[in-house]
Amino acid sequence: MRAQSRQDRRHSDRQQGGGRRRRGASAAAVAAVAVGAMTLGVLAPPTAFASASASAVSALSSASASAAARPDAVQRALDALVRDDGMPAALASVKDRSGRTRTYTAGVGDLATGSKVPRDGQIRIGSNTKAFTAVVVLQLVAEGKIGLDSSIDTHLPGLVRGEGIDGRHITVRHLLQHTSGLPEYGIHVDDGEIRNRYFEPRELLDLALQYKADGAPGEKWGYSNTNYILAGLLVQKITGRPLAEEMDRRIIQRIGLRHTYFPAPGDMTIREPHPQGYHRSPQDGPLRDFTEMDPSVGWAAGQLISTNSDLNRFYTELLAGRLLPPAQLAEMRTTVPAGTSGLRYGLGLTSRPLSCGGVYWGHGGDIAGFETRGGVTDDGRAANVAVTTIPEDEAATQHVKDAVDKALCG
Repeated sequence: MRAQSRQDRRHSDRQQGGGRRRRGASAAAVAAVAVGAMTLGVLAPPTAFASASASAVSALSSASASAAARPDAVQRALDALVRDDGMPAALASVKDRSGRTRTYTAGVGDLATGSKVPRDGQIRIGSNTKAFTAVVVLQLVAEGKIGLDSSIDTHLPGLVRGEGIDGRHITVRHLLQHTSGLPEYGIHVDDGEIRNRYFEPRELLDLALQYKADGAPGEKWGYSNTNYILAGLLVQKITGRPLAEEMDRRIIQRIGLRHTYFPAPGDMTIREPHPQGYHRSPQDGPLRDFTEMDPSVGWAAGQLISTNSDLNRFYTELLAGRLLPPAQLAEMRTTVPAGTSGLRYGLGLTSRPLSCGGVYWGHGGDIAGFETRGGVTDDGRAANVAVTTIPEDEAATQHVKDAVDKALCG
């Protein structure tokens, strides 16, 4: 989950605009839940660790399935993310066609102590949450409780109104595919508000509706976290239950995601072993430990915590048809172009070309302190890569995606 300007530049690879607009903050490149500089102790930047000798970097990096003296391509890619791109830590989980899983780490789990990166540690998974939200909505479609092409007003009458915005013309499909034209709320939230403040979902929607539409419904693809806040509200209206409970019952427990959960209101921590997450605000400021934060600004668009291996399991089970009937899974995989790099967006699910041919399906996500990229192929390969700060530039972002490509094509 990230602000639209950030998402446009990195998730969709579109080069639109400059920095993020926000009240009382500089235009820094940040996640959608980017948070302001707090009165925290400044930690040594990752370049201090990246400049260590090759032997020191090697000592901090490991691959569970490889005892070879020379690291494999995935390990080399993670090492480079730490050494060359200044990531404090990088983690990966890779499953091959035969079902064999390898986990990798590089860097340090805590810049202050130099502690090891927990293998397959928990991370905030940002916009991967959207895929979970979309699955719940599509399950309700399969149950006949929601019409995919029905208007939002059918279920939430009168809720969605604004300048150029009318819920009578915005469908559920528009929300899940980011073709609604709804404006982004995240770019209007001041960084300093986010870390310690709890946001009600309606607050986020109301904030977005203060601004004019980005386009007419169905006119164009345009990433907006507002779409998924509204999708989450739709789930709650139809089920009469909290979104977190529906996600847990319908997905997390159903397929055995043992390390995935939706943080409860007020829970700013990460429960299980995890690397620390780091964030810069302003963009040219020092890295600060941002591990503990209130993720409610992401809600249905970006609040989940998980691990790389759980994400691999989720996307594998989803693509294998174990979460949705064939008709709804086919709808989820029906995509529109989302940028210039071959990325395509379905209903909470993206496809991206692989260098070795074919595509992989997933989503990816940013949230202050963490970035995740990855997905699964139709023949059963799966890989997810996480880093513990949002990359500062397009080159570093591409290197994270390249690591996924190496994992799936190796």
